[in-house]
Amino acid sequence: MASNSPTRHAWRVLLGLLIVTAVFFGINALGVYVFKTDAGEPASSWAPELALDLQGGTQIILAASTPDGSAPTQEQLNQAATIIRQRVDASGVAEADITTEGGRNIVVQIPGPADQETRDRIQASAKLEFRPVLLATAPSNEFVGDDGNATPYPTPAETLNATPTAKPTDASDPNWITERLQAELLAFDCSAERDSNAPEDQPLIACEENGAAKYLLGPMEIDGTVITDATAGRDQQSGAWTVNLTMNGKGTQVFGDISQRLNANRIAGLSPRDQFAFVLDGTVISAPVMQAAILNGKPSISGNFTQDSAQALADQLKYGALPLSFEVQSSDTISATLGSQQLQYGLIAGLIGLGLVAIYSLLSYRALGWVIIASIAVMGVLTYIIIAILAWRMGFRLSLAGVAGLIVSIGFTADSFIVYFERIRDELRDGKSITASVEDGWGRAKRTIYISKSINILAAVVLFILADATVKGFAFTLGLTTLIDVFIFVIFTHPVMQLLARTRFFGGGHKLSGLDPESLGAVYRGRAQYRDVSLASTGRAARNQGARGEAAKRQTIAERKRAEALAAQGSKDAGKDSDA
Repeated sequence: MASNSPTRHAWRVLLGLLIVTAVFFGINALGVYVFKTDAGEPASSWAPELALDLQGGTQIILAASTPDGSAPTQEQLNQAATIIRQRVDASGVAEADITTEGGRNIVVQIPGPADQETRDRIQASAKLEFRPVLLATAPSNEFVGDDGNATPYPTPAETLNATPTAKPTDASDPNWITERLQAELLAFDCSAERDSNAPEDQPLIACEENGAAKYLLGPMEIDGTVITDATAGRDQQSGAWTVNLTMNGKGTQVFGDISQRLNANRIAGLSPRDQFAFVLDGTVISAPVMQAAILNGKPSISGNFTQDSAQALADQLKYGALPLSFEVQSSDTISATLGSQQLQYGLIAGLIGLGLVAIYSLLSYRALGWVIIASIAVMGVLTYIIIAILAWRMGFRLSLAGVAGLIVSIGFTADSFIVYFERIRDELRDGKSITASVEDGWGRAKRTIYISKSINILAAVVLFILADATVKGFAFTLGLTTLIDVFIFVIFTHPVMQLLARTRFFGGGHKLSGLDPESLGAVYRGRAQYRDVSLASTGRAARNQGARGEAAKRQTIAERKRAEALAAQGSKDAGKDSDA
């Protein structure tokens, strides 16, 4: 039974680590044995998901064409690639590679096999629609019941009326709002897959792009092809950022009629039927309130825009309805570009690095080296299960760059232990006991390690934000393992050292423990008491000369002056004895 506070604290911390590890394995076990995908497969796996370069996958080459047969511009292709990437990301597929090729093609590479639903989503043309708002509500699909708990709205009953009681006269007519549509709006989950192929002549339920609201929208009145230009600029009077649109002749006429109707609704206080929604692929990217009738085909959208957000919305409106259609030129299963052989090389390199770290640790720190090896092993287990969970919850896939980040982290992890152990040895050289050296060394080492790891994490974050997609995997695994390294250092390494310091083998300073004060040259014994340092040319004493010299160098100025005074006093006493 633990007999003192540090020991009890160490056992409690290690018990906490055991519980945290069990929780992680429990979470992933739920994904493996309880939750299923739409295809009935386990939602998670005990093995990390591999990226395209290690697993291989599906390559789809799309040929873009314009209505008049002219070649699409590079700007149009780039925007189309961006839209396709958004669709692929929304489907939960990570580490996809989407590029343009040859001035006409878009190459989509997806890890693993691509189902028909994913193929249809990729191949579909971008579709920007203008729809009036009929109803607007909060994005939640839950309500607080009589028991005070949040309860999801029920699935609309088939018996609810789904037919307008009177024929709507325009797209803003409230007769479009049936009992069935109102119930569907309340139960609609904004995190669910978006309907990008809704009938143009029927109402649509859609959510704001940022999840701030969900809407019941009227039928489409015009599409994005009427926009000839969209730019971001500043309002000349207020200086605020706005998005300025320019429409063609058809758009000018239709939008003029719409703006008069919505402006009349605004004057009559019929909110939200004074709003107009821009819908891209089933998502509302903007839903401004009509402030006036606009008859010149040059509306502008104002709001809390920054330069970047205004430019992003302008790009979406300008290229959201690309006059492009796509034809699948080829769809092939591709092998891993680097393949299992490269992954095998990477794992071998990692094992070699781990072996060298283990050998160095055992040679330099004797039995303490096993603490380093055990800490790296615990870190490896936690990293493995966390990556498996991230693959399930975030679609993270391990690329070869990510494997490189894991290998590099082995060296960074060893750095932490070396700093800690060297601090402990410094305390031993100053004459402290082993238990006191462990605590004082911890206090000195953790500040250095926290600063060092903070810099590593900062570098990983900057690299992840700015680097190309192929390098993001390296930055992510480097940042993740650095966080786990600090966690292991606090919750495993230090508690283990607290316990080992109270054993006879380590606490007694056995010569194979790595904590032998004599072999470390601990000449200072406290309060100006120093071990006698004898010069020797052979044997163990000779081997310890260097360590003693290092310990003497670490004395403070006060200690050194005190030692010199004692030495001078000893010489004076010896002279008196000689005279006598």
